[in-house]
Amino acid sequence: MANNKQLVFYFIIFIFQIINCNAQQVPGKEENIPYLVTFSKDSEKRWGDDDFSQVWFYVIPKDTKKPFYIRVFDPEISGSIDEIKAEPNSKTKFSVYGGKGCYSDSAATNKDPLGNYKSGTLMTSKVFGNQLEYDNQWFNFGPFNPSEGELVQELNGYVFKIVADGLDGNDGNLYKYYLSSSPTTNTPLEGSNLFTYEYTFRVDEKPGSISHVYPFVDDNVISININTFDLDDDSYMRLVSVAKKGDKINGSLDNEWAISNHPISKEEKKTSLDIQIIKFREKINNNIVLSITNQYGKSLPFFSIPIGGVPKYKYKIGVK
Repeated sequence: MANNKQLVFYFIIFIFQIINCNAQQVPGKEENIPYLVTFSKDSEKRWGDDDFSQVWFYVIPKDTKKPFYIRVFDPEISGSIDEIKAEPNSKTKFSVYGGKGCYSDSAATNKDPLGNYKSGTLMTSKVFGNQLEYDNQWFNFGPFNPSEGELVQELNGYVFKIVADGLDGNDGNLYKYYLSSSPTTNTPLEGSNLFTYEYTFRVDEKPGSISHVYPFVDDNVISININTFDLDDDSYMRLVSVAKKGDKINGSLDNEWAISNHPISKEEKKTSLDIQIIKFREKINNNIVLSITNQYGKSLPFFSIPIGGVPKYKYKIGVK
């Protein structure tokens, strides 16, 4: 299975070279998702975070020579953006890893934070709490030398990861990432990419709005299980692809998981899918967790910008 994963990502990285630079931002502009979310460990899971940890990977092309930065927007947990339950009492630890095993260790790409998911070499970390100087501001991790990551030949680049862990407290940290070649502005690093295997995020709050996530389906996938946690009752979900016009996805209720199984056709292999979360009524906020596994239980990656572009339904597929 490891070889299959490597071949798939070689194909992905090849395609990524022609994708616009918005892929350096998480959440991506195509997704219409306001923020990533990580709650502290004393929180109730029904607030929309199943494990209080979130892992993202980024690939730096191996011919990149100049240093780069991981920028975090609003990393503290006390200001206007975050989900505060009473008085702010929480902390979040952001940690950047590189080196051998950062990506290749099987625990690193599991959708759940189990075992050695913090594999690799710890490059730097910082704990944020009630620090208003970072409210609505960017914080830089770096500079990093690209060669400090794990060289993965099949990906044609060096891999790093950033882990956000909720520590003490019961508040929710809402934040964004940007992979930048500059410490002062969001300047794209050409050819780079960001992806995750479990996505925890805030749904767009406006009734009628649509949030999107874009998993990539490789050539070995026959069917997928879409795992949803805490969708609640103010939204519904559908699946769009080159062969699916808008298949209904089984959404979860408050503090529950739901699994929705969908076959993958020949036309959908080596393409992105579009999982849409449609808000249909007023609610202050809604945080959800999404992951996808194939028929073997292996996790599939989500990309901030869909590989190959936003999938469009091709109505002639399957017509006899």
